[in-house]
Amino acid sequence: MSVKKVAILTAGGLAPCLSSAIGGLIQRYSETVPEVEILCYRDGYKGLLLGDSIEVTPEIRRRAGVLHRYGGSPIGNSRVKLTNAKDCVKRGLIKEGEDPLKVAAERLVTDKVDVLHTIGGDDTNTTAADLAAFLAEQKYELGVVGLPKTVDNDVFPIRQSLGAWTAAEQGARFFENVVHEHGANPRMLIVHEVMGRHCGWLTAATALEYRCLLAGKEFVPGIDLARERFDVHAVFLPEMKIDLRAEAERLHGIMDKLNCVNIFIGEGAGAESIVAEMEAAGEEVPRDAFGHVKLDAVNPGAWFGKQFAKMLDAEKTLVQKSGYFARSAPANREDLRLIQSCVDTAVECVLKGERGVIGHDEDRGDVLRAIEFERIKGGKPFDTKVDWFGRMLKEIGQPLV
Repeated sequence: MSVKKVAILTAGGLAPCLSSAIGGLIQRYSETVPEVEILCYRDGYKGLLLGDSIEVTPEIRRRAGVLHRYGGSPIGNSRVKLTNAKDCVKRGLIKEGEDPLKVAAERLVTDKVDVLHTIGGDDTNTTAADLAAFLAEQKYELGVVGLPKTVDNDVFPIRQSLGAWTAAEQGARFFENVVHEHGANPRMLIVHEVMGRHCGWLTAATALEYRCLLAGKEFVPGIDLARERFDVHAVFLPEMKIDLRAEAERLHGIMDKLNCVNIFIGEGAGAESIVAEMEAAGEEVPRDAFGHVKLDAVNPGAWFGKQFAKMLDAEKTLVQKSGYFARSAPANREDLRLIQSCVDTAVECVLKGERGVIGHDEDRGDVLRAIEFERIKGGKPFDTKVDWFGRMLKEIGQPLV
C-alpha cells in the first residue's frame, strides 16, 4: 500500500504524552518520508465527523520538536464513540438517521487519508478498529496505527502505556506540597485521590514515587517535621479488599501518635459500593458516551474521607485530587524515551504495511510491535503481588488483603 497522506487524532482524557507523540510522529515522517502529507483532526473523532482538520505546514514540521516540552494536546481531545449514534446526534456531530462510522469514513475518503494514527486508550483504539473494519467492508483500504495513551496503565496486553510514568511522578510532586496541610489543624486526615478507574497501578506508583522523594529529604525529629508525619499511611486500590473497620483501627493508632493520617486512594476503589448506594437511593449515576461512570461526579475520595473521618475522630478532613495536575504535564525523560521508540516503530509499521496498536507485547516476550486491534482491551488490573508494592505496604505497616 502506497502512503501519501496520514492523519493524526488524539482522543479520550489527557495524558502526559499526547503533545510529544504528535510532535514525534511529525518529526519522524519528516525525517524518513518527507513527501508524506500530514493532517490533524481537531478534538479527536469530533473533528473527524465535522471535517475540522489542521494541515501540518512546513513551519509546523520545523518546529515540531517544541511539542515535546508541553502537556495536553495541541490538536484537542474529545470522548466520542463512533458506534454510539444517539450520543453523536445529541451532540450535533451527525444528523438524525446518519451512521457516524459512515460519516467518519466518508470524511477520510474525501481527505484522501491512507493511514490514521490514533493516540488514546483502549476505547480510542477499538473505535479506530471499528472504523477500519467498516472501511474495509466498503472496499476502501485504510491503515490504522494507534499509540497507547492512558495514565492508568491498564491496557491488555501492553506492558507500559505512554504517559503513566510521568503521571505518577507528577502526582507525587502534587502531594509533596499538599502534605504540609497536616500542620493546619489537629488530627488532620488527608485523602489523596489518584486516577484509575479499574486499575490501581497509578495510585501505587504515585505512592512509591512520593516515598522516593521523602527518601531524599532531611527531617527534624521532636517537632512536626518528623518523617513519619509526611509518610503514606495507607494505600487503597480497586484490586484490594478493604476492611474499613480493621484499617480504621490501625489508622486510629497512627492518628493518636502523629496527629495526622495520609491516605492514597485510587478513584476506582470502592466505586461499585458508592454507585450501588446512589442507585439504591434513586440517584442518577452520570456516565460518559462509552457507558463509564463519571468518577469525578461519584467522588470516591470524598466518600472514603467521610467514612474514615468518623472512625479516626479526625477534626478536619482534606480530600485532594492530583488527576488533572498529573495528566496535563509534559512527558518526563522516561516517558520521552518510550514515546520516541513507539513513534519510530509506528512509522516503520506504516511503511511496512503493518497495522495495530504500538506497544511492548506482554504475550510475545515484551517485543515492541503493532499489536492486533482485536487483542487490545482495557481494564487490565494492577498485580498487587509485585515485589515493590508488597515491600511498600510492609514498610508502612499495612496488611495486603
